[in-house]
Amino acid sequence: MLKHGQTFNLCNGSLHKYLGGHNLEILTKIKSCEEREWYARAEIEYGWSRPVLVHQIESGLYHRQGKAITNFDKQLPAPQSDLAQQTLKDPYIFDFLDDGKEAHERDIENALVEHITRFLLELGAGFSYVGKQVHLEVGGEDFYLDLLFYHLKLRCYVVIELKAVAFKPEYVGKLNFYLSAVDATMNHESDNPSIGLILCKDKNRLVAEYALKDISKPVGISEYRLIESIPEDLKGSLPSIEQIETELSEMDHD
Repeated sequence: MLKHGQTFNLCNGSLHKYLGGHNLEILTKIKSCEEREWYARAEIEYGWSRPVLVHQIESGLYHRQGKAITNFDKQLPAPQSDLAQQTLKDPYIFDFLDDGKEAHERDIENALVEHITRFLLELGAGFSYVGKQVHLEVGGEDFYLDLLFYHLKLRCYVVIELKAVAFKPEYVGKLNFYLSAVDATMNHESDNPSIGLILCKDKNRLVAEYALKDISKPVGISEYRLIESIPEDLKGSLPSIEQIETELSEMDHD
């Protein structure tokens, strides 16, 4: 097995003895050498099974990673900003849900939590689930976060707001408030500033960029896609909650 960070070139098939069947999938499904090597590195780093690797390739993960509209470069210090940017993607593919195109926010939220293992797989390595409709009390008033995660590499909370409609600028102001409240009431002194992610059905890119321009908290905006149910041959190969928790625990001790 290659060591983390070791260089290699998949264009000449030099990884065959390391990846076996994975190598064949990468070589036959991807034309770009750069993209081939990206998937090969990711497969080794995250230990993807062959069906999971195929699923990530067919969902276009390489082209979605790091594509969310964010203000991280202005609101987070380097290299935190670069890592945070690469942590988010656009769009997110929720192909394990069957709620249909007109699903309501709470329906999607409940379905994501019900399929939390697959949701974590789509979010990517490092995300640890905290809860849904997480209660915050500010000034004697009650507020509820749609979904709350903690990212082990970024060392911060990630607040996700779900919108089953197109993006609107006012969503950013609300999330900015939530992030301030989380930082003030939940953060440990060793935690980095919390990050917000708005997942919406659609967005106007220019409107999203303007909405983030003068916001003080780090926020990202991405779309989500509800597609057909996940392929049968992939279901049995997805990691269990226990496997994900073990992996996240190991990352926490790195």
